[in-house]
Amino acid sequence: MIHVTLKDGSVKEFEAGVSVIDVAKSLGAGLAKAACAGRINNQVVDLRTPINEDCNLEICTFDDEDGKKAFWHTAAHVMAQAIQHLYPEAKFGIGPALENGWYYDIGGVKPFTPDQFAAIEAEMKKIVKENIPVEKRIITVEEGRTIFAGQDYKLELLEEYAEKGWELSIYTQGDFTDLCAGPHLMSTGTIKAIKLTQATSAYWRGDSSRDTMCRMYGIAFPKASELEAYLKQQEEALRRDHNKIGRELEYFTTVDVIGQGLPVILPNGAKVIQQLQRWIEDTEADWGYQLTKTPYMAKRELYKISGHWDHYLDGMFILGDPHDETKECFALRPMTCPFQYQVYLNRARSYRDLPMRLNETSTLFRNEDSGEMHGLIRVRQFTISEGHLILRPDQLEDEFRGCLELAKYCLETVGLAEDVSYRFSQWDPNRTDKYEGTAEQWEEAQNAMKKILDHLGLDYKVGVDEAAFYGPKLDIQIKNVFGKEDTLITIQIDMLLAQKFGMTYVGEDGKDHYPYIIHRTSIGCYERTLALLLEKYAGALPTWLMPTQAMIVPISEKYHDYAQQLLGKLKAAGIRAEADWRSEKMGYKIREAQLKKIPYMLVVGEKEAADGTVSVRTRKEGDNGVMSADECIALILDDIKNKKR
Repeated sequence: MIHVTLKDGSVKEFEAGVSVIDVAKSLGAGLAKAACAGRINNQVVDLRTPINEDCNLEICTFDDEDGKKAFWHTAAHVMAQAIQHLYPEAKFGIGPALENGWYYDIGGVKPFTPDQFAAIEAEMKKIVKENIPVEKRIITVEEGRTIFAGQDYKLELLEEYAEKGWELSIYTQGDFTDLCAGPHLMSTGTIKAIKLTQATSAYWRGDSSRDTMCRMYGIAFPKASELEAYLKQQEEALRRDHNKIGRELEYFTTVDVIGQGLPVILPNGAKVIQQLQRWIEDTEADWGYQLTKTPYMAKRELYKISGHWDHYLDGMFILGDPHDETKECFALRPMTCPFQYQVYLNRARSYRDLPMRLNETSTLFRNEDSGEMHGLIRVRQFTISEGHLILRPDQLEDEFRGCLELAKYCLETVGLAEDVSYRFSQWDPNRTDKYEGTAEQWEEAQNAMKKILDHLGLDYKVGVDEAAFYGPKLDIQIKNVFGKEDTLITIQIDMLLAQKFGMTYVGEDGKDHYPYIIHRTSIGCYERTLALLLEKYAGALPTWLMPTQAMIVPISEKYHDYAQQLLGKLKAAGIRAEADWRSEKMGYKIREAQLKKIPYMLVVGEKEAADGTVSVRTRKEGDNGVMSADECIALILDDIKNKKR
């Protein structure tokens, strides 16, 4: 007999070999019906997985992230089976679950067009209605060669997996079999609502020298109402998409001859980023940071010391031949840490000098894959509120807490705090080639971070194999309007690089010691933050960030002189104001200002000019009535000073 500890802490006894789905059935028919996958000791497993020893077990339903992925992975197989029925010549590549739905790469066919989606969806619904059992089997490579004869992409994967010594598993539903690690649902009937969303082209395995395939995307849910809600949410996402809003409101543009992932920030976007940068630099100064300015590039020798040359070379832009050691070779910096360490190394340091908090508005360059580019959220050149804290071991928790408090303050101020989640990113001990340091060093660093996070009472998820190559990190995660998750802010503990750079301090004992280092950002990447703010507020940014905070609307040319005087007063008070001098009707000009999301519209006519007043309309409240020019200026300044949202 074995003992299984459930999520609620209760312990159940079962015979060894009981499957995850059988445990779910013992807990209730409703849970078994809703089950999509399991987690044994925090590892995601298939429902068919036998349990042979004492463990912790969670049953994952569609409400759970891992449950959703198993659900969508099965739906991807249903789509592939439907395509196999309709297009027998199709050859199947890979079909992973995504954060929202799935895609499947399909060769041997022309890219599908939306007018073909309905037939594929109809065939999928037939497969779902049949409620076909999904069966798992472990095979040998010889069996796989027979099963996947003619499926070239599957045969390639089969041979690769066999060479790596991986377990070879297949999942079969009716007449469709796929080489797959799972997990999967028990049958196709659980999938109730299906929608194919788009078809694009993709290179096999991301290699432009390989076959071009059709990449089909879809989404599915256990209930039709959930699909309906999702589609409505997608409509709203399209309305809020920063790629759309940012271009319409002239915050940024992209130009083919400049390159993908290299946006041109237009005056409106540049003004917002400028305001954010000034605020962050001033805030960090108040929190005890010292501003630095370091080069955008360095010789390869610097990156060899830091380890980036060995672990990050593919993500760097290289100037010169990286393999010719006889000639100088430079690289644009992908991060600032090895540069800021030189500030610390500029002279000898004592324990009294620590902590040293260094910050920089850093322009960085990363050679992201073309498929990862997305507006301002993922780009190849970006600017970040980067910083490094060099400190004694006894200062680690206090300084880490300070970094987290600063990040939370920044998020709350701009209005993103309620949208983030936290991930404790750890190394993968099975991929030691990817990381610097020993298992003991990683255990020490991760235990130190866990103790700090738990002591702070932070609600976080664990992300294995998400750490930096030199240490664990706390990633503050956020999703864009389409549900794609990215890291906005990161705080990392580093116990390795100080030794590599020879960074020491003289302790109270008169001996040299290696400091700890915290790598951190306070608001993250400014371009990404701008994109997320545009989406959050649908372009109507808080007044303190808006490129134009007030628009003066004279009723006719007769009142231009008064409008000009008012404009001068607003600008003298530090308000970013403009006047609409066009010979258009007042209603049209107000509508234009509203479309530009301008917070304050100040209408002036005969009465206002005579009385020294303005008729105020606000973006939020509409008509605010007539007030003196000074009252109006005070109102706007209060909005800006308090960073109201």
